[in-house]
Amino acid sequence: MRITHLNPDAGIGASCWLASLQSHHMLLDAGTHPGRIGRESLPLLEKVKDVEIDAIALTHCHLDHVGALPVALRHFPHAPVFMTVPSYFIVERVLHNSVNVMVRQRDELRIRDYPLFSHEEVDDYAAVFQGIPYRKETPWGRSHGKATGPTLEFFDAGHTLGSAGVLVRSGKSSLFYSGDVCFHDQTLLKAARFEEVVADTVILESTRGSQAVPPGFSREKEVERLEETLQSIQEKNGPVLIPSFGLGRTQEILALLALLMQKGRIRQQPVYIGGLGRVFTEIFDLQATRTHRSHPRLRLTEALQLVVLSGKEVESISLNGPKIFVMTAGMMTENTGSHTLATRMLNQPRAGIFFVGYTDPGSPAGRLRAAEPGSEFLFSAGTGFLRRRCRVESFDLTAHAQREDLVDWVGRVKPKTVILGHGDPDARAWLAAEITTRNPRIKVHQPVQGEAVEI
Repeated sequence: MRITHLNPDAGIGASCWLASLQSHHMLLDAGTHPGRIGRESLPLLEKVKDVEIDAIALTHCHLDHVGALPVALRHFPHAPVFMTVPSYFIVERVLHNSVNVMVRQRDELRIRDYPLFSHEEVDDYAAVFQGIPYRKETPWGRSHGKATGPTLEFFDAGHTLGSAGVLVRSGKSSLFYSGDVCFHDQTLLKAARFEEVVADTVILESTRGSQAVPPGFSREKEVERLEETLQSIQEKNGPVLIPSFGLGRTQEILALLALLMQKGRIRQQPVYIGGLGRVFTEIFDLQATRTHRSHPRLRLTEALQLVVLSGKEVESISLNGPKIFVMTAGMMTENTGSHTLATRMLNQPRAGIFFVGYTDPGSPAGRLRAAEPGSEFLFSAGTGFLRRRCRVESFDLTAHAQREDLVDWVGRVKPKTVILGHGDPDARAWLAAEITTRNPRIKVHQPVQGEAVEI
């Protein structure tokens, strides 16, 4: 077995791996780097362009895992693309929206590389997309003589709608790719179901490897803190902006707001969202009884008064009064609703901006999150330096597994080899040391960009 790391960055970036098992080759994910622009955001596909890829498997539909899929399919146009059934209903919408954003950035920011692919390519490549139910072992690749061909199987990862870990079997070899995984219940989605995974080799995400769980921390306490902070800002007639990824994070926050309103913890009021967030929220509602989740009868589009804002409305809507905005683009990329609203709210002491997930340190969201109250900081290339007078808070409502849970799970699976990725160097280093200390027989690898690990 050979595993090649195709992320162009040393940390969290464009998730993409080449798994070569005997004479079969599978691409695992094909994402774009959230902190890079143009072709610099793509995986290192040039390193594998001459490999005959038998299939592509997607773990979920966040752009850092699927954003480069049409570019990869230019190299491998006949490779079937396997994903879970919920992801099958989402992936084309994600990719078409990505084209729209790139076209807008090309025109407004003069990024010559954009768009990296077209609407027509998304439509053409959709013919090779296949939605596979969880826990259904599915063949891929070619059979040789009497030998049984390789198979894949998806396990619910609990990270977002449709997210999965991928178990790949070929002969006596087995590989499990965790993708992004969450081992605790969220507001809607329940924890990953990886209990029955058996594999010789594991590719493991490392997102929170450098973040210890603080003493006394609980998700319930964090939700209470968010509720109290939201109440305090609304009592001062201030607006609140919660930038969030359109798929998953937006629906988790909307569910939390719906439950707080139902319990009378915050007053009934409209919640302003973007169009893409509305689309994915409707899909979440449609899949409510078909997925492993809490509150299966909760329909967000019925429980909340959702108001979709267009680009012009984001620029002109009054910020007076206790409004709540849950806007897509968690990194606050330029020319997005969350970026525009943040620009307008930064100088308002009554306003609040709440971060509820990961932000790349080099993104506008990451720079705002790090800015001191009252200080001037570079928000984005388009805005230049701005002064932060609003209240900025961060709430740990992660959809990623805590590092201790990752190590515990590895100890239960007991693979011969663990390959660490999708994490900063410090995060991978902690996990490598902890896994090795607890399980001395497990070989741990931390491949750099473009490096292949022979197993």
